Amino acid sequence: GLHVDLSISGCSDSDGEEMYSLDGEEKWFADFINHRGVEPQPSFIDHVSYVEGTYEQAVANQQVCRSNLKLRREAMKDIPLEN
Repeated sequence: GLHVDLSISGCSDSDGEEMYSLDGEEKWFADFINHRGVEPQPSFIDHVSYVEGTYEQAVANQQVCRSNLKLRREAMKDIPLEN
């Protein structure tokens, strides 16, 4: 059958999110507060692990996201609300 594979990555000035799921079940997320990746899988399934460096890549993605956010804010600063 078909499966739904989803990844979410986003940021703000003070927070960020990086998460992977399969069929609506969270498989992995970055815990930026405790500086680690979390695999919240129940004990009754075959555990799926992500490769070493997944958390470090999530941290790098957040830096890129915040840099892009800053650039977009600067680019949109003088755009009028109405034409």
